[in-house]
Amino acid sequence: MTDVNASATAAPRAPVPTWLVTGTRAGARETAIAALLEPGVPSAIILEGLSDGSSALVFDATAPDAPHLPEKYPVYVNRIAPGCLHCTGNLVLRVTLNRMLRLRPARLYISLASAEHLALLREWLSGPPYDALLALQPDIAA
Repeated sequence: MTDVNASATAAPRAPVPTWLVTGTRAGARETAIAALLEPGVPSAIILEGLSDGSSALVFDATAPDAPHLPEKYPVYVNRIAPGCLHCTGNLVLRVTLNRMLRLRPARLYISLASAEHLALLREWLSGPPYDALLALQPDIAA
């Protein structure tokens, strides 16, 4: 017989190490994130804005020199519309973040097009419920 309260008594999972990545060019931010990926470590990446056409996070196994293959680097990438993630994009970020956390990544990277409200975003992610779900790491400037 299955215990219906088993999920309630399960040990809480450790907070996900999370980095906020800033920089004026999407390509530079994505290259900085790609350099931090480790083989076999499931990572979730939330990218704000459109790619500038030179994304290091494109996983094309047909490319002859493909350095990042999905089998080697299990990565979940989600791109959201540009706009201040603290001000106008708060709801979009919350929904996207919650969906990504359900995938149980070992690491999380959030790429920001502007560092204007970085401190406020960090403060928001440090409050409930994310204070128990995320382990914010030092910011990365690309």
